[in-house]
Amino acid sequence: MTAARRRILVTSALPYANGPIHLGHLVEYIQTDIWVRFQKMRGHECWYVCADDTHGTPIMLRAEQEGVTPEELIRRMHAEHTRDFAAFRVAFDNYYSTHSEENRVLAADIYRRLQEAGHIAKRTIKQAYDPVKQMFLPDRFIRGECPRCGARDQYGDACEVCGATYAPTDLKNPVSALSGATPVEKESEHYFFRLGDFEGRLREWLHPDITAVRHVQPEVANKLTEWFAAGLKDWDISRDAPYFGFEIPGAPGKYFYVWLDAPIGYMASFRNLADRAGLDFDEWWRAGSPTELYHFIGKDILYFHALFWPAMLEGAGYRKPTAVWAHGFLTVAGQKMSKSRGTFINARTYLEHLDPEYLRYYFAAKLNGHVEDIDLNFDDFIARINSDLIGKYVNIASRAAGFITKFFQGKLIESSRRDQYIQDSQVSTDLGLAIRLLGSEDFIAEAYEEREYHKVVREVMRLADLVNQFFDKNKPWELAKNTNQRLRLHQVCSESINAFRILTIYLKPILPSLAEKVRKFLNLDESLRWEDLQYYYEMKINTYEHLATRVEMKSIEAMLEQSKESLSMKTTTPETPAAGAAIEPIKPEITIDEFGKLDLRIARIVKAAHVEGADKLLQLTVDIGEGRTRNVFAGIRSAYEPSALEGRLTVVVANLAPRKMKFGVSEGMVLAAGPGGQELWILSPDSGAQPGMRVK
Repeated sequence: MTAARRRILVTSALPYANGPIHLGHLVEYIQTDIWVRFQKMRGHECWYVCADDTHGTPIMLRAEQEGVTPEELIRRMHAEHTRDFAAFRVAFDNYYSTHSEENRVLAADIYRRLQEAGHIAKRTIKQAYDPVKQMFLPDRFIRGECPRCGARDQYGDACEVCGATYAPTDLKNPVSALSGATPVEKESEHYFFRLGDFEGRLREWLHPDITAVRHVQPEVANKLTEWFAAGLKDWDISRDAPYFGFEIPGAPGKYFYVWLDAPIGYMASFRNLADRAGLDFDEWWRAGSPTELYHFIGKDILYFHALFWPAMLEGAGYRKPTAVWAHGFLTVAGQKMSKSRGTFINARTYLEHLDPEYLRYYFAAKLNGHVEDIDLNFDDFIARINSDLIGKYVNIASRAAGFITKFFQGKLIESSRRDQYIQDSQVSTDLGLAIRLLGSEDFIAEAYEEREYHKVVREVMRLADLVNQFFDKNKPWELAKNTNQRLRLHQVCSESINAFRILTIYLKPILPSLAEKVRKFLNLDESLRWEDLQYYYEMKINTYEHLATRVEMKSIEAMLEQSKESLSMKTTTPETPAAGAAIEPIKPEITIDEFGKLDLRIARIVKAAHVEGADKLLQLTVDIGEGRTRNVFAGIRSAYEPSALEGRLTVVVANLAPRKMKFGVSEGMVLAAGPGGQELWILSPDSGAQPGMRVK
């Protein structure tokens, strides 16, 4: 145990509530969770909070397209995110939402403080405006040709082909990604945060003298130096209606830009936790607080977290972070994650094929304290799991436990006889196995503290090799043949099981569920704590059962196949294909008479439910104005939760012949668009349409 008990608050970046969690996201949350678990094992007071980032134009547009309110959309995504994080053993103390009353109050208060201190400016700017959707367009919703290289279908701020950066007004032949209309320029009054007011204090905070605490990694400090040299510009913190977010106090029709209230969501999540857990919020967030605050983030959001965020906190009278720790991206087989290759893998897809703790172990074996990308190579993945985790670590328990159970009723040797064994040089040349393993305690603890998890994994595997060498050298299978060697057999196998316990404590922050299985196997009442390293337990173990299974390539191949999506169906927004993007070929022409044979009706979804035994189907009860309801099976389970559909209007093919299925009779067809999987959207009529109306 360390001499002083630390008080630590930890956050991970807030996942956007517009899509599912994928393996790229999980690099950060697994990295953070391991660090938090280590701190808690060491006995420190450590709280881990996070939240869904729920505001902004994309949320508003997706909700509109799905025919639900933004609140309904973010509730559904919150449930999905919470489920997936829990499956990967990411143990938040509070997982909240930025669309909360706590966040609304804190955002308004911080804005008021900044405004009163003179750090908010107001001026009129020109922006791109969609005349059809009647809304100002964020840069990502403007598409056109790159002004430098002429590449088509580029965003309004950067070219993915040549890397050029530019203003949306520089694009050639620009179009709105929402409507396809040509944007027009329109003036609007906006609010700005004067970031330059804090340049001196930020420089001092980010570049302390050699004796002071460094708040960012050295490579991050170098990058920030470049941004300082380019000059810190005022930050536009407002957006015009329509916008899903918090309205700015005293500015009707103006909303806080999502990046203003998103980091405040860390504070809001902690306030929600503090109110429930009896913590003093101000003690943790006031300026000069002795508590520690750490943010784990991706390198792509450094500008917000290492400049805007600490400046906002300073200007509003709150404490700044103790450190902002950035990590790199995830690549798969050396390349950017790709839908077409099946390497853009969602968390839920992975879980259908592989053990989540195997990913935790693999990421840990790659992660360090620097801002480096890590690569997921599946051949390497299989080797690390099968050869190291199972072949070295788990193998210790599987080899030694059988002898303990068969010859000694599952009881380990008494401590007095074990101590004599360690001291007796004639028993074995491998004296003091536990002592040798415990010699790595400080090294492993420091590696965890510095987020150098690859060093932890490497050292634990080195120690696992020592244990297996000890076991092989003493040949318990030979000792078991001679009744005169039972004491030695008992000593060797007990020492191996105790060593396995020590290794499990070392690995517990990385493999919490496997550690819990080991605890039950060892029949220990208490969880495996860091302070338990130094103890020897005269325990009676339970009968050994497999703790882990090998990874087969067929499981990975099935996962990649499930993840594949055709690039020809890629869309840039939930509503319209990108300009120039390929679409499915148009089918052969039909006559108006042939089309007239279809009877398309407005329908209200009265009830929606999962279909037991069907992976793709939802069972819908629909009302098309006939005075009765119909039963329709729709292959949209991967795209919708049943609760999100009930009460919605949609379009149904009403005169399709009933189809008898193994789950029942389907009496129609719901119309939907999209390539499939999670990218499916049922059609929604405009408000005013009523069940039974014919679509003409």
